[in-house]
Amino acid sequence: MNYQHILEQVSQEASALAGEGNVASYIPELAKVPPERFGMALVTLDGQVFSTGDASERFSVQSISKVFLLALAIRQVGEKLFERVGKEPSGNPFNSLVQLEYEHGIPRNPFINAGALVMTDVLLEHLPDAKAAVLDFARLLSGSSEVDYDYAVAASERATGFTNIALANFLKAHGNLHHPVEQVVDAYFHHCSLSMSCLELARSFLFLANHGILPHPTSQPINQSTNQPANQSTNQPARLLSVSQTKRLNAVMLTCGFYDEAGEFAFRVGLPGKSGVGGGIAAIMPGHWAAAVWSPEINRFGNSVRGMKALELLTTLTGESIF
Repeated sequence: MNYQHILEQVSQEASALAGEGNVASYIPELAKVPPERFGMALVTLDGQVFSTGDASERFSVQSISKVFLLALAIRQVGEKLFERVGKEPSGNPFNSLVQLEYEHGIPRNPFINAGALVMTDVLLEHLPDAKAAVLDFARLLSGSSEVDYDYAVAASERATGFTNIALANFLKAHGNLHHPVEQVVDAYFHHCSLSMSCLELARSFLFLANHGILPHPTSQPINQSTNQPANQSTNQPARLLSVSQTKRLNAVMLTCGFYDEAGEFAFRVGLPGKSGVGGGIAAIMPGHWAAAVWSPEINRFGNSVRGMKALELLTTLTGESIF
C-alpha cells in the first residue's frame, strides 16, 4: 500500500472543503489559530511513518486527550470506572447540563465533558499528580519528551470555561466528584490544553491498534503508579492495557468519540477514533496503523470538517476499515 501517495491525494481532495466550518472561537486562544492549516500522518505498527502538510506542527488536542484519561483511569480502577460514568452515546452536545441533570449526575460516557471531569477526579484520587501523570503518559505514548501543555490555552479555558465549571459543580452536588471543584477543573483544563502534532498523536494511538501494547522499539514495562518504565534494564514491549480493556476502549471510541456525530463518523469512516474542537482527529485501524489529521475549521458538532473528509477518503482509498 502506497500510503504516502494516498495521503497526498487525500490532502488535495479534502482541500476543496477549506472555508467550510469555523475555528473554535469560544476558547479565545483557539480563535488565533490560522484556519487554513492542514496536516495528516499515518504510522504503522512496524514503524513506517507517512505524513503530509502541517503534520509536524503542534496544536491543542482538546478532547482527544480524553482517550489518555480513559486509558489511565482504566489502568487504575478497571471497570469500576463505569460505576461513575456510562458508556452509551449521548446524542446531545458534549457540554450538556440537561442530560447530566436528568441522569442524576452520571455522565453518559467518558468522552463528553462531564465524563472527563469524573475521570480527572479518579486520577486525582489514585495518582500523586494528575496533571503530571497525563503529560508523562502522552510523552511515553508519543515517544517525544517535548510534548507539553499549552499554558496559554489552559489559562484561556479557565477564564471562559463557565459551563465546564457548572458541570463540575453539578457532579459535586450529586456526589460524583470527590475532590474540590477547583482542583478538578484546573487539571481538566490542562489536560485539554495538551499540545501535540499529528505525527505525535498517531504514534500515541498505536497501542490501541496493537491490543494494548506500545510498539515502540525502546518500550519498557510500565510502572502502574507512575506510568514510567519500571525496569530500564529490560527491552520488552510495554503492555499498557489488557486485550479486553483495549477492546472496550476502542468500542467507546467508535460509539462515543465524535460527540453526537459518532454515527456519522462510523458510517463514513468506519474506524474507532476521537476528535477535539482544536480540529484534530486520531483514529486507528486495529492490527495495522494509527492516523491523525488536523484542520482547525470545525462543524456545529465540534468536529473538523476537512478532518472527517480526510479520514473518509483514507479508508475509501485504502479499502481498510473495521467493517
